[in-house]
Amino acid sequence: MARSSADPEGVTRSGTVGIRRSHRFLSGLKTAERVVFVSHVQPDPDSLGSMLGLAHLVEQKLGKPTLITRDGLISRAENRAMVKVLNLHLTKVEDVDWRPGDAVVMVDSQPNTGRHTLPEDAPLYAVIDHHDTPGDLDNVPFTDIRASHGATCTVVTKYLREQDCDIPEKLATALLYGIETEMAGFPREANPADDDALIFLYPLADKDQIAQIRNARLPHSHFECLLQALQSSFIYDNLIISWVDDLPQPEQAAEVVDFMIRFDQVDWAVCGGVYKDQLILSVRAAMADARSGDILRQVVGKLGKAGGHDRRAGGSIRLTSTAPSAVDELQAELRRRFLKALKIDDTRGRRLVPLREMLQNLQS
Repeated sequence: MARSSADPEGVTRSGTVGIRRSHRFLSGLKTAERVVFVSHVQPDPDSLGSMLGLAHLVEQKLGKPTLITRDGLISRAENRAMVKVLNLHLTKVEDVDWRPGDAVVMVDSQPNTGRHTLPEDAPLYAVIDHHDTPGDLDNVPFTDIRASHGATCTVVTKYLREQDCDIPEKLATALLYGIETEMAGFPREANPADDDALIFLYPLADKDQIAQIRNARLPHSHFECLLQALQSSFIYDNLIISWVDDLPQPEQAAEVVDFMIRFDQVDWAVCGGVYKDQLILSVRAAMADARSGDILRQVVGKLGKAGGHDRRAGGSIRLTSTAPSAVDELQAELRRRFLKALKIDDTRGRRLVPLREMLQNLQS
């Protein structure tokens, strides 16, 4: 089975018009007995919506059973709300009863990038993604990687439209929210295809459910984590770095930088936090052409795994020791690397909230 080599408009590398990728995707699944959908660890709305959309496509056009999985925790409040409000049925990857004839479709991620725990011998048929994170795609029969797109849900919406599939309200809501969350930052990481998908899905989606998901109730741990991040935040020129000694959930590092990047004196926000035996890293940038994914990969190097988009990135480093001294040493090295990568003088940072003022606030 040949790998897909067409561009987003269906033109092959030789310049001739090729078969639509959605046709090729479905064609390669005709002999499968079941299609299992997987994504990256801590799946987000884009990956959840993408898996739901492709499962609907396979069921509608091929009549085959499907299975949507969850790799790791879903801890961010909005993401948990999405699963609950839309009543999504997810199977833990480790609980999948693998069968002969299974075909695996990976969405919003790529093999061997350190962002999933899929068994090495899983029968991987397809990878559909919008990240430019380099993955091991050599032995994957079908690939569709569109780094120019803001969301994988945009690609999936195009597949559904190409195949003239009906899109029920629940699915439209999931796809719309998945695209919205990927383009929520400023400047937006989107192209005309993303906007076209939003316009198409909007009248089909349940806006009340989206509002309910957006305004999910926050647990006490969210505020404890944010307070610790504020107390530990230092500013270096146009960069703010926050450290959290004990992350309640891995996704809360992203919640911290989503908040910090709105500070009007910085263009970069970084959060590092310890979750179990890993240091979780999250990065946000406030300008276009920031190459956040490349920057974080450069900083992390061989210490761990990293990747992302132009203005958003994430990564992790497995800790050999969680002793405070070992974590402090790693944080110091990462800070030095960030300053070097962003060409900022390696000088002492200044606190976001002065210690004296912070103590007075705590006592008041």
